[in-house]
Amino acid sequence: MTKRISLLSLAVLLGLLPLNAQAQQMSFIRDAEIENTIRIYATPLFQQAGVDPMAVTIHLVNSREINAFVAGGLNLFLNTGLIVRTKNAGELIGVIAHETGHIAGGHLLRGYDAYENASYEAIAAALIGMAAGVAARNGGAAEAIAGAGQDIAMRNYLSFSRSIEGSADTAALRFLDNLHESSRGFLDFMQTLMNEEALLTVNQDPYVRTHPLTQDRIDEIQHHVDTSPWTNATWPPQYEDMHRLIVAKLWAFLYPPSEAFRRYPESDKSVAGRYARAIAYYRIPDLDHAIPLIDGLIAERPNDPYFHELKAQMLYENARVKEAIPEYQLAVKLQPFSALIRTELGTAEVASDDDAAIKDAVEHLKLATHQEPDNAEAWLQLSSAYSHLSENDPKAEAALAEYSLLAGKYAEAIFHADRAAKALPRGSPVELRMEDLKAQAEQERERAKKNQ
Repeated sequence: MTKRISLLSLAVLLGLLPLNAQAQQMSFIRDAEIENTIRIYATPLFQQAGVDPMAVTIHLVNSREINAFVAGGLNLFLNTGLIVRTKNAGELIGVIAHETGHIAGGHLLRGYDAYENASYEAIAAALIGMAAGVAARNGGAAEAIAGAGQDIAMRNYLSFSRSIEGSADTAALRFLDNLHESSRGFLDFMQTLMNEEALLTVNQDPYVRTHPLTQDRIDEIQHHVDTSPWTNATWPPQYEDMHRLIVAKLWAFLYPPSEAFRRYPESDKSVAGRYARAIAYYRIPDLDHAIPLIDGLIAERPNDPYFHELKAQMLYENARVKEAIPEYQLAVKLQPFSALIRTELGTAEVASDDDAAIKDAVEHLKLATHQEPDNAEAWLQLSSAYSHLSENDPKAEAALAEYSLLAGKYAEAIFHADRAAKALPRGSPVELRMEDLKAQAEQERERAKKNQ
């Protein structure tokens, strides 16, 4: 089953593992602006924890529930519901600092030891499904559904002891102090959630269930805020600006337009308010209102890549491909390290049916797959680009094999890899990769059969 939602360009369901009747689904989104903002917030914290920031993968879970966790290795998961609930950058950074404390403390390994039988495989299934399913196409964000295993297994895996939660708090406070950053936002967020403790478990947000709150924890954070020399430190204005924009974007993309208009009425002339309304109008769709709003924002901030990306998305999804391409090109120029935006540009260029544009698409899509080898959509579009430019190009078969492997279509992956390998120069890097891919696809196919 696939699910298309205009707000997030493309929703894809690919390569999911079989689930039983009690299985729960997790929904993931991808968005270059939100991921970049989270990474800017998180990078100094990861460095404090002694972790290579680029080794940590950031996942955005499309859920209104408030939750955040680390799992399956160096993977940070943040629910969209948590992000929109935070009132400022400091609150969101505080949560990230706490989760970084879990990574620094080796709590993932302890959690695995405690819940090995049921939960680790459930988390692994979620990650495998997500790798297969999350693929950007046309800007904004892209959603994918991944089977997350049994709900009870997930919760058990994430239900660390109170002592471990306290340890993560202590690490978070130390990281923030070392960076000369305030812990007040973390305290404010935790105090807000403390009210959840009075609710029945079935009504609590997952963050409270998986990160048990106690008065001792709140007291420790309060004491730190009372005594830290950095409590009154302020966040850079750009941090707060980025926070306002990603919250506005999530409200406008993930909630009904009517809710976005209520939250950001016409009287709100802020950048975030106009950004939210531009997205909400585009979703209706009402481009007569959406385009002037985004054009106004671009006029004020011509160097914001995400405003150009959003305008390109609006145009592309309304069959104005040739108008969209220059906007995507500007976005890539302004944010050259975003594999997602390069994928969006390449996709639009492939759709243009213009040979020169498609040759350019090949270069962008090759870069995107190099930056993100698990970007299924980039591999699919790269295959289309090669096929358009040259019939029977073995590189098209190779790219399609990569896509099929990520999509969980193991028989097709083996078929396309075999065809590519036979046509490629013996011993060439791509030919050798196809041999490895066939072996990997065969292993995954056997594993899938055992799990049926």
